[in-house]
Amino acid sequence: MATVRDTSYDLLRALGLTTVFGNPGSTEQPFLQDFPADFRYVHALQEASAVAMADGYAQATGRPAHVNLHTAPGTGNGMGNLVTAWHNRTPLIVTAGQQTREMLLIEPRLSSPRAVELTQPYVKWSHEPVRAQDIPAALMRAYATAVQPPAGPVFLSLPLDDWHQPADPPPQVRTVATRVAPDPARLREFAGILAASDHPALVVGPAMDRADGWPAAVALAERLCCPVWSAPAPERAGFPEDHPQFQGVLPYAIGPLAEKLHGHDTVLVVGAPVFRYYPHVPGGYLPPGTRLLHVTDDPDEAARAPVGDSLLGDARLTAEALRDLLPPPHRSPPPARPNPPPPETGLPLSPDAFFATLAAHWPADGVLVQESPSNLAALRRRFRVRRPASYFTMASGGLGFGLPAAVGIALAERDTGRGRPVVAVIGDGSFHYSVQALWTAARLRLPLVVLIPVNQQYAILRSFAAHKQTPGVPGLDLPGLDVTAIAAGYGCAATVAGTPDEIAAALTAGLAADRPTVVPVPISTEVPALL
Repeated sequence: MATVRDTSYDLLRALGLTTVFGNPGSTEQPFLQDFPADFRYVHALQEASAVAMADGYAQATGRPAHVNLHTAPGTGNGMGNLVTAWHNRTPLIVTAGQQTREMLLIEPRLSSPRAVELTQPYVKWSHEPVRAQDIPAALMRAYATAVQPPAGPVFLSLPLDDWHQPADPPPQVRTVATRVAPDPARLREFAGILAASDHPALVVGPAMDRADGWPAAVALAERLCCPVWSAPAPERAGFPEDHPQFQGVLPYAIGPLAEKLHGHDTVLVVGAPVFRYYPHVPGGYLPPGTRLLHVTDDPDEAARAPVGDSLLGDARLTAEALRDLLPPPHRSPPPARPNPPPPETGLPLSPDAFFATLAAHWPADGVLVQESPSNLAALRRRFRVRRPASYFTMASGGLGFGLPAAVGIALAERDTGRGRPVVAVIGDGSFHYSVQALWTAARLRLPLVVLIPVNQQYAILRSFAAHKQTPGVPGLDLPGLDVTAIAAGYGCAATVAGTPDEIAAALTAGLAADRPTVVPVPISTEVPALL
C-alpha cells in the first residue's frame, strides 16, 4: 500500500516541484529520507537563505518553488524573507516539519504549538492537516492557492510521523487560472476617461514584468503618447528604461510624488500599489484636479489605495485591452528625460561613478539583483534596465534577500538553458544578513558575480537619521569586516576592485568563471539624501 510520503512525492513530480530548497532539521527527516534520485535538494546553510533562493528561482523560472523548513525555530529564521516573498508576490509552497502527533498535546521540544498562526499574515493560506492522509490534498490546494492571483507564499505544517502512514487514493492533479481579465464595462469607462484626458501620465509597476507585459506596456504608452514613470520602490522593472517616453522612478514619499505628477489631469497606474511610500513627507496624494485610475489583480491593494478608482485585472491583459479601446494619439510625445552629467572622478569612487562603470560594461542580456539601499538613487540615475526580467530586488524593504535570491536566479538561468549572466550588487551591510548563501553558490559552481560597494556603514540609516533629524543613533558603523576573506572562506573567488578598469576586468573574469566571484569596491562614505 502506498504511503503518504509516496503519494506526496508523486504529486510533487506531477506539479513539477522536484527542486527543494532547505536546510534539513530533525522534524523533516522522515520526508527527506531516501531522497528520490529524480529530485534535487538545494542546500542552504540557514532558512532565510533557503526562502530567498526559492523566491529568486521562482521569479526567474516563472513557476512556483518548494521550500522545506524546520519546525518553529527554522520557520522563524525564514520569516524575514517570507515577508519579502509575500510583498514580491512570489508563489512559494513552504512546508515545515512538526513534532510527532502523539506528543503534540504536551508540547515537546521542537513542537510548533501555533504553527498555523506563525507565518500569518504573510502567507495566502496556512494549514496543518487534521489527518496524515490529508497531506497530499493539502499540497494540491497549496499549489493552487499560491499560483492564483495575487500569487504568493503558502505554508503547511506537517507532523513527522505522518509520512509513513497509509495513504488515501491520490488527489487529482488540477490546473487553475493564473490571470484575471478586466471587467469589460469598467474597462470601457477607463478608456473613455483616458481618451478625454488632455495630459495623461502612465505609471507602470512590477506586475507588468511578472505578466510578461513589456510589449503591452509599450504599446499602451505609445497609444497614449504620454510620459511613463515607474511606480516608487519597484522590485522589478515593468517598462524599458531606455524608451524615449520613460521619465524615471517616482519618489517614495507622499508630497514629493504628487509634485512629480503636477500638470497631469489623469494618472493611470498599472500593476503597482498606490503607492509604496517610505518616509512620511506630508502633502496631497495627488496634485489638485488630478484623477487616478488604478489597475491591479489584488483586491486588497485596490481597497487600501488612498485615492483613485480601481479596476481588477491582470496588468498585461488590461494594458492590451485598453490600448485596443483608445483612439490614435492626438498629442506630441513628451521630451525624453535628460542624461545625467558625467560623474565626478576620483578615488574612492562615488556611487554614481561605480554605477556608471557598471552600466558601461554591462552584458547585453545581464540580470541585475540589487540590495544596496543607500546607493539606489545613484543606480537609477546611471543604470537603465532594457530587457524584461532583468532587475530584481526586495519589495518589503527588508535586508537579506538579495544575495540568496541572486543564487536562486543564477540557478534558474542554468536550469532553463537561458544562461543569462547574473550580477548582484549588495551593500556591505546587506551582505552579512545572508552571507552563507555564498557557500551554496560555490557548491553549485554558479558563475555569479557579487559586487559589494563598501562604505563601512549602514548608509541608508544615516540618510534616514538625517531626514528625520535623529542624531546619535548607535550601531551605524561597520568597521573591521574583511569581505575578501569571508568570500574565500565560503569557496568563492574574491578580488578588490577600486578603479573603473579594475571593476570592468573583475566583471569580465567573474562572468567567465566556473564559480562565484565576490568583488568588494571601496566607495565614498558620503551619506546621500534620502529623497
